[in-house]
Amino acid sequence: MRVITTSPEHVITTPNATMTGLASPSRGSAELSTWHAAIAAGITGPEHSVSREQVWTVTVGALDVTCDGRTEKVAAGQVVVLPPDVPRHVHALEDTEVYVAMRADGLVSVPGTEGTRPLPWAV
Repeated sequence: MRVITTSPEHVITTPNATMTGLASPSRGSAELSTWHAAIAAGITGPEHSVSREQVWTVTVGALDVTCDGRTEKVAAGQVVVLPPDVPRHVHALEDTEVYVAMRADGLVSVPGTEGTRPLPWAV
């Protein structure tokens, strides 16, 4: 058993959201990464894909999630399962908070850029 306490070095702010890393390999989890994301109203993240399935649980607010050309509104109390290797982006309809779970070895790719990279809050 491992108890993880978040700290300021687990918080990463990007132009799109603030992510707080929870469980990850660098914090003691062997298989899963989890994090909290806070996304301000009106923000639209870049199109990207992730090599692993992600489960997003919306706890506050609402998002329009576009995945593989289909858009769904996901509101507080709902969960969206995003498949691996499929283009997606999210748009915050209001200030939104989500918890995300993913296999720990997920990599992100962005159209127009070369290669893949890990999600820094999930390693």
